[in-house]
Parts: sequence; C-alpha cells; structure tokens
Amino acid sequence: MTVSRFSALAVALTLTLTAAFTAGCKKDKDSEPTNQTGTFSVEMDNTVGTQPLTLDSETYTTAAGDNFKVTTFKYYLSNFELLRADGSAYAVPNTYFLVDESKPASTGLEMPQVPVGDYTGLRFVVGVDSARTKALNYTGVLTAENGMWWDWSKEFINVKLEGTSPQSPSRGLIFHIAGYKGANGANNTIRTVTLPFAAGTKMLVRPDHAPEVHLTANVLGMFGSPNPVRFSTTYNTMSMMPPAGALGSVQIANNVAAGVFKVDHIHAN
Repeated sequence: MTVSRFSALAVALTLTLTAAFTAGCKKDKDSEPTNQTGTFSVEMDNTVGTQPLTLDSETYTTAAGDNFKVTTFKYYLSNFELLRADGSAYAVPNTYFLVDESKPASTGLEMPQVPVGDYTGLRFVVGVDSARTKALNYTGVLTAENGMWWDWSKEFINVKLEGTSPQSPSRGLIFHIAGYKGANGANNTIRTVTLPFAAGTKMLVRPDHAPEVHLTANVLGMFGSPNPVRFSTTYNTMSMMPPAGALGSVQIANNVAAGVFKVDHIHAN
C-alpha cells in the first residue's frame, strides 16, 4: 500500500507539473507580439477608355464626339486607407504621391509597414488635403518645382490635364483642377474616392506576401458624367472670363470622383 500510495503521488505530481508547463508555454505563446506588418503597392495605369494613354501623338474622342490629344496628365493621390470587411479601416500614414504620365516611375506607389490582414477595398483623396496644404513646409512631390502649385493663392493643382482639340476655340485644352478655399467650401476641388474590391475578393497583406493593386485612371471620366464636357465651351478652367455654359473646376472635380478611378485587378493575391 505504501508503494502504491507513493506511485499515485508521483503520477499526480507529474501530471501537475506537465499541466503547469503546458499552461506556461501557452501563455508565452499567446503573449507573443501579433503586430506583424507587410507591404503592398498600387500601380496606376493611365488610360483613355480601354486604350493606354499616350502623350502628344494619339488622338482620342470623348463620349460627346470631341477629338483631343493629351500633352500633360498629372494628379495627386493621398491619404490612402485600407478597408476591412467589418467596416473598419487602416489609414496608411504619410501617403502623398504625384502621378505624372511623363514619368513612368511615378506610377508605382509603395506602401510599407501595413498591418497584416485581409482587406476589401481602398479609399484615398484625389489631391492634397487642406490641412497639409495650409501646413506649408513642403518637400518631395509637394514642392513647387513639380508644377502643381499656385503660388498666388497658395493652393495645389489636384489634377492637371493639358492638350489640344480642334473643337476648342483656342485649339488648346487647359484643365487645372485646383483649390480648397471659398465660402462654405464652394471652391473645394479635393475629392475622396472609395473603391471596393470585387465581391469575394480580398487583398492579403502578409510579412512574406506583397500584393499589387492595379488601378486605372481613365481620362475620359473627366469629361463625362455627371457633368458632360464640350470643348467648344469648356476648354480652359483657368479662364477669368469663361464663355457662357462653361463648366468650372468644381464640376470637373465631381466628374473625376465619379468616373476616373477604377480597380482593374490585384497581383500576387
């Protein structure tokens, strides 16, 4: 009986120590940091309808039948957010990009140190937000040397398109979509665009997995709904004396928000 009792105590002690060890290991494992990060990028594909945008040479046609060529196409994208299925979002810090069709390297937007997760869409600002505009002390893509700054009014040109059209009275096209000032924001051309991914599609960010989202920026969207443009009247948004019926920068900005940016596909997902 003494031996049996000793054996029983030994077994019980072993089980207790094993349970304690297992609990300790589990606690240590559970306490490991979970704030892993990864990288994703956005690749901008500038288009005119289904065609790649080609500067200076190709002639394109708007939905209204006006012909035009593009010599300059630039725009700011900023304040990127990654959307989650539960309705929450992660704001990627310090995201200010200038996409310039004449500079191919500018179309790749790299975003490191993003929390690992499954994301269902993107949200971003077309332009430079008013808080950053008023802060001054610009560096990088926000400096005046990039040709996207109105020094006289201290405002960014959020979207710039220049070109030519036989339907324009001047034969030129000047669309400088700028401004955040004005009473009650009447001159505000900054727009926020939300792009959900296709149903059932998620962008998977992992430490060893860096997806690439391809977005298209369709120039034709600037001239379509909800404010259709005819170059016979709307051909210079900077004109101090626009002709009757001409559309202004705010209306073009609404077109940009409604019809320029789309998700095309996601690589390595």
